[in-house]
Amino acid sequence: MNSEQFCENGRKMVDYISTYLEKIRDRHVVHNVTPGYMRPLLPTEAPQDPEDFAEVFKDIDKIIMPGVTHWHSPRFHGYFAAGNSYPSILGDMLSDAIGCIGFSWATSPACTELEVITTDWLGKMLGLPEEFLHRSPGRGGGVIQSTASETVLLCLLAARTRTLDKYQQTHKHMDEMEVMAKLVGYTSDQSNSSVGRSGLLGAVRMRKLDTDDKFSLRGETLRKAIEEDKASGLIPFFLCASLGTTGTCAFDNLEELGPICKQEDMWLHIDAAYAGSAFVCPEFRHLMKGVEYADTFSINPHKWMLINFDLSVMWIKDSSLLVDAFNVDPVYLRHENAGKGAPDYRHWQIPLGRRFRSLKLWFMLRSYGVTGVQAYIRKHVSLAKEFEQMVLNDSRFEVVADVIMGLVCFRLKGNNTTTERLLEEILQDGRIYLIPAIVHNIYTLRLAICAERTNSDDIAFSFSVIQSCSDRVLKRFPPTDDLRKAVIDVSDSQCSIETNGKYSNGDSPKIPYH
Repeated sequence: MNSEQFCENGRKMVDYISTYLEKIRDRHVVHNVTPGYMRPLLPTEAPQDPEDFAEVFKDIDKIIMPGVTHWHSPRFHGYFAAGNSYPSILGDMLSDAIGCIGFSWATSPACTELEVITTDWLGKMLGLPEEFLHRSPGRGGGVIQSTASETVLLCLLAARTRTLDKYQQTHKHMDEMEVMAKLVGYTSDQSNSSVGRSGLLGAVRMRKLDTDDKFSLRGETLRKAIEEDKASGLIPFFLCASLGTTGTCAFDNLEELGPICKQEDMWLHIDAAYAGSAFVCPEFRHLMKGVEYADTFSINPHKWMLINFDLSVMWIKDSSLLVDAFNVDPVYLRHENAGKGAPDYRHWQIPLGRRFRSLKLWFMLRSYGVTGVQAYIRKHVSLAKEFEQMVLNDSRFEVVADVIMGLVCFRLKGNNTTTERLLEEILQDGRIYLIPAIVHNIYTLRLAICAERTNSDDIAFSFSVIQSCSDRVLKRFPPTDDLRKAVIDVSDSQCSIETNGKYSNGDSPKIPYH
C-alpha cells in the first residue's frame, strides 16, 4: 500500500468509523454468534499473495461485525464505560504513525514531556494535592499506565520492596523470603478482582475486609484486622482502598482509613478507576476526602473521560519508591540527559516499552476543555438519576445501593432467583446489555450509563425492555411459586421465617421447607 492508496483507504476507514459510531444505536447491542463462528469464514492459512485492500474492507461487515458486542452503543449498560471520542481516536492514529517506544526521555522527548504536562493538567482538574504533581518541588508526578489492574500490581510490588528493605534493616537475621511470608495487604470485599490477583502475582497474602451497609470499608474494621494480624506475627504493609467499587460504585472511608495507614506506615493506594473521573466536577470531591493520606492514586480516563482504551493514569507522591524498586539500567538504555528534569518512565511501570498515549489525552482535553468534560460527567449522572426514578416508580423493583455516579443497582423484589431469571431474559432478548453483581449475598443488576451518545430516550427504551422482560419472567414464574413454606417449632420464640428459607438469626428451619 503506497501513500496514495493509504490516503484513499484511510478516508474510507474514517468514513466507516464515523458512520459506525453515529448509527450504532441501530445495531443489535449484543452479538449473536457462538464460539468458533469465525473459523469457517476464513481460510486455514494466510494468503500467499497480496490481496486488494478493498476485499479486506468488505470482510469487516461480513466477518468482524457479527462477532462484536457494541460497547459504545447507548444501550450497552454492562461494565463500566469504555471511553471514546473523535479527538481521542485521532490521537491514537498519530501515536500509531509516529510509533515511538517512549521508555526514556531520549527515545522521544515529546513523548515524555507531553505526558508530564497532561498528567499535571489532569491531576489539577481532579483537585489532587500539589505533591502528586510533577510541578511540585518534591518527587511526585503522574504516569500513564495501561490499566488500573497493572497499577495495583505495580504499587503492591513497590510497597513490598519498601517494607522488605525497612524490615530487614532491623531484622538482619531474616532473609527476604521469610519476611515476605509475613506480609499481609488489605482491601474490601467489594474491591475489583485485580486487587486479589495482584496479591497472587506479588506472592503476598491479601485479606478482604467486610464493608458496612453502604458497602464501604471503615476504619474500625481495618484497625481490628491489623491488630489481629500483628498479634499473629504478620506484617501489615499495604491497603488498596476503592473510590467507586465495581459492584455498586461504593466509596471507602478515606478519612478513617488514611490515618491508620499513616500510623502503621502502610502504603495506601486509592483505586478510583471509574469514579475518579467525576472529581473534575467540584460537587463530587467530598467523596475523596482523605486523599492526602494516599501514597498513590489512579483513575482510568479510558472508562469515563472520553479516551479510548487504553489509558490509565497513576499519581505518586514519591517516585523514587518506584525507581528504587524497578531500576534496571543496562548501558544500552542510558543517556546523557538522564535525571535532568524529566523522568525516564521505564522506571515507573512494569513493561519497558510504552506508546505515545498522552497524545489522545492532549487532543481530548484541548477539544472538550474542562467544562466539556464536566458536562459529559454530569449528563451521565443525571441520566442515572432518571433511570433510578423509573425503577422506584415500578413497585416490582428495588434499588440496592445509593445512586451517586452513572450506575444504578436494582433488582426484582423477592429472592435472588427471580432477578437471575430476569437477567437471563434480558440477555436472550438482546436489545440491551446488563451484567450482575452479588453484594452482601444480594443478586443485583447493574445499569451503567456508558456511551457518550446516550440520552433520555435511550434510558426510557432500556427500562421498557427491562419491564417487558420482567413481565415475561413473572408470568412464567409467579411470585407464589417461589414462596418458601416451613413448619416452625413454635417453642422457638427467638426465630422467624424469611422467604429464603432461613431464620432471621441465620439458622436453617428445623423442618425443611417445601
